[in-house]
Amino acid sequence: MSKDIQQLKPLKILVIGDSCKDIYRFGYCERISPEAPVPILKIDSCKEYFGMAANVFQNIKSLGNEAFLFTQEEKIIKTRIVEKKFNHHILRIDEEPKVTPLDWKKYNGPSLDVFDGFVISDYDKGFLNKKSVEKILNKIKKYKKPIFVDSKKKNLSVFKNCIIKINEHEFNQARSIPKDSELIVTYGSKGAIWKKKLFPSNKTEVFDVCGAGDTFLSALVNLYLKTSDMERSIKFANYCASVSVKNFGTYCINLEDLNGVKI
Repeated sequence: MSKDIQQLKPLKILVIGDSCKDIYRFGYCERISPEAPVPILKIDSCKEYFGMAANVFQNIKSLGNEAFLFTQEEKIIKTRIVEKKFNHHILRIDEEPKVTPLDWKKYNGPSLDVFDGFVISDYDKGFLNKKSVEKILNKIKKYKKPIFVDSKKKNLSVFKNCIIKINEHEFNQARSIPKDSELIVTYGSKGAIWKKKLFPSNKTEVFDVCGAGDTFLSALVNLYLKTSDMERSIKFANYCASVSVKNFGTYCINLEDLNGVKI
């Protein structure tokens, strides 16, 4: 029998991965620079969001769960410049300092045995190298809880016995995908494929795809840990991603978005 998402019990989830701050600076272009043939953008507003693993963490929390984030100390910043008249994204500026690989001695979160599941959100910025991933998996696998992975690494062989979610581009670039892992590949507006079955996405007007993959992963984790039903979880993740792309910027799904949604 279907239930509202609000009726399901909250979870405790550990998210591990590279994080960033997403900054959006909005303004209007009204003239060309006399110094060079480039437009002048007069900034009139700014918004900041959590990005990458921090976005997954925020989405999981906003779905009514408890979560803890273990991420790098260095600050990665992605600044997007947007012309407001046409909502046109004209430039992105990335500030990426060298990231120190994960050191488990710096983990100061709850005991690992309290978590219902683990999420590795790997944007391949240096926090999760092969050696640190192996250490993480050795620590958390003994608790026999589901481990979800979203990785931009081309070699995924280290993620054995995990639930791996990657997008079409990452799938085409990937090699050595472990055969003993569950694999879910997202195809944007087409939906997602699991075990050769296509789960069509919810048709909607796409405004901004930024962060949609993080929303999909968060929703998948949320429902699968509560139901152990992968098909329902992928359908729910598709729905949540369709909500995300209707909003500008790195959108965080919340329970109000799911009022009346049966799962």
